[in-house]
Amino acid sequence: MPLLSVNNLSVSFDTRAGVARAVRDVSFQIEPGRTLGIVGESGSGKSVTCYSLMGLLPQPPGRIEAGQAVFDGVDLLHISRRQLNQIRGRRIAMVFQDPMTSLNPYLRVGDQLIEPLLIHQKITRASARKRALDLLDEVGIPDAAHRIGMYPHEFSGGMRQRVMIAMALITKPDLLIADEPTTALDVTVQAQILELMQKMRAELGMAVILISHDLGIVSGFCDHVIVMYAGRVMESARTEELFYQTRHPYTRALEKSIPALQAKGRELYTIAGGPPDPFHPLPGCPFAPRCDHAVDACAAAEAAPLEVAPDHLSACLRVQKENLQI
Repeated sequence: MPLLSVNNLSVSFDTRAGVARAVRDVSFQIEPGRTLGIVGESGSGKSVTCYSLMGLLPQPPGRIEAGQAVFDGVDLLHISRRQLNQIRGRRIAMVFQDPMTSLNPYLRVGDQLIEPLLIHQKITRASARKRALDLLDEVGIPDAAHRIGMYPHEFSGGMRQRVMIAMALITKPDLLIADEPTTALDVTVQAQILELMQKMRAELGMAVILISHDLGIVSGFCDHVIVMYAGRVMESARTEELFYQTRHPYTRALEKSIPALQAKGRELYTIAGGPPDPFHPLPGCPFAPRCDHAVDACAAAEAAPLEVAPDHLSACLRVQKENLQI
């Protein structure tokens, strides 16, 4: 049974320039102990989707137009703020993308780190501090006993990101949403953090949603991957199948854009053009103007629904009609 099931989520932003369609009919689910990767270019709706689930979308200008997000039998999109606060931080935790602005500059790191424990669990301050010190050691903070009393401005960007990861994991949540959790970290620390998340996932049965631009990290960490573009899901499949039996031109283009896969001395591959204007959604497939395989039917009035096979969904019209091999 899924721990979290998101169905037909649509999110818009009301601005002076008009209505921006940020997320369109996004659906996915994740089971306990499993890992889901969400990939796509900047502006594809990855973070907005997860912010909506956590109740962190500013309303206004944000507006959830439709959808459900059922977590352990409770619809996160239609519960009171008090009910959401009992779940958020305790059963669902999030690592935010920007460590520079995610910590309160006026509070010591230790006080911010133990706050979730003091709020959500019946625990003494001394026990919470011990748990915080242990976790700081696990995420690679040197001299944790000294640094726990320091302020955020005394930490580097990478160290702040590690503190944010420790803060998210300290309550041992059922679901961890990690938005680019290793962006500010070097390769060695990246591996350490991912190993810690995998360890806690295995020990606690914790589910993980990983938002990332790094397809290499996603391919090695996640069980299932969804690919988003212009607020829509373009492809959804088990990780191995998605990378070895790709069924959408956008996913293939992202794979071809990985620098490490380019031939030495040759010009790096880039996807021509840019994402569509969210204020003026295009008819048909939103990727059609940039797609090497697009035909006139791709720009028809209706976008192709997600289908192909029960365990491998694609929104490519030509793939669905079986006249395109990517």
